[in-house]
Amino acid sequence: MEQFLRIGVDLAKNYFQVHALVAEGGKVVKRKLSRAKMREFFSNIQQSVVGMEACGSAHYWARELAAMGHEVRLMPPAYTKAYVKRGKNDAVDAEAICEAMSRPGMRFLPVKSAEQQATLMLHKTRELLMKQRTMTINALRGHLAEFGIVVAKGVSRVDELLDLAHADERLPAIARSAVDVLANTLHGIDEAVDEIEHRIGEAHDRSDISQLIDGAPGVGKLIASAIAATVSDPGLFRSGRDFSAWLGLTPRQNSSGGKASLGGVTKQGNRYIRKLLVLAATSLLYRASGRKGALAEWIAALKARKPARLVTVALANKLARIIWAMMKTGETFRGELYAKA
Repeated sequence: MEQFLRIGVDLAKNYFQVHALVAEGGKVVKRKLSRAKMREFFSNIQQSVVGMEACGSAHYWARELAAMGHEVRLMPPAYTKAYVKRGKNDAVDAEAICEAMSRPGMRFLPVKSAEQQATLMLHKTRELLMKQRTMTINALRGHLAEFGIVVAKGVSRVDELLDLAHADERLPAIARSAVDVLANTLHGIDEAVDEIEHRIGEAHDRSDISQLIDGAPGVGKLIASAIAATVSDPGLFRSGRDFSAWLGLTPRQNSSGGKASLGGVTKQGNRYIRKLLVLAATSLLYRASGRKGALAEWIAALKARKPARLVTVALANKLARIIWAMMKTGETFRGELYAKA
């Protein structure tokens, strides 16, 4: 059986490029493999270290190769780009991956389990349906406004809008049929969202980490299950600040010559979790006046001298650090830090 020092794999849908290094500065094996040949190749070589970019299907192939006994290392695609010498093709990308995985400062990502990916699939599906619901409601409002039928803003006003449309005898029959189609679409989306949220709740109940995170202020089943399914090992982050920076909630640095220069938050990282934490912080900010404790006092002091939106992002940053500490230590949230007044 062939033995390789390390192997870089450029993933695709049907064909995969392999760059296998026998020894440092030695022979290199380059092959283009189909899906069937991919399994055959890795099952007929000795256990090796395999590097891949954390892109589509990467976690699936990582689990498959790990089951064969190989050590799989996933890397962010942005971190391998610097090792592309010139041009852009599969062979060059595979070589860059093989080189990047050998660097001592390279950061690797944990491989997600099938259960974690299934939970994240529920979250992404729910997010898609919520966007479709917003689009449908906006379309319904816009179309009926052309016939003089309007109501106040808000999702809760949609039923009122539909009642007005059905009661308006001046509305043409063709327009009425279009309203029925949009109304049925909204009804179907609402039922699908309810079913997905039920499934997310079941996934939350099966995860000890998710239930632990649920105890943090402003964090419910949705946020807790999303974080638990995304973060396999909190120990990969050296501190709560690193976790917050990974979510894009820390200031951007542009420092030089020993002089620190900080800007707005980077917004680089997991956009979905960052959005959920900002929404949770927004909710906490409105209720902070009825709370007492160290966290409530911190919010009040910051709100007294900073704009509300800035306080919201700062609070989201604080929540991220609290959640990381809870995951790292296994300690529940101390209720006295944010208790009812």
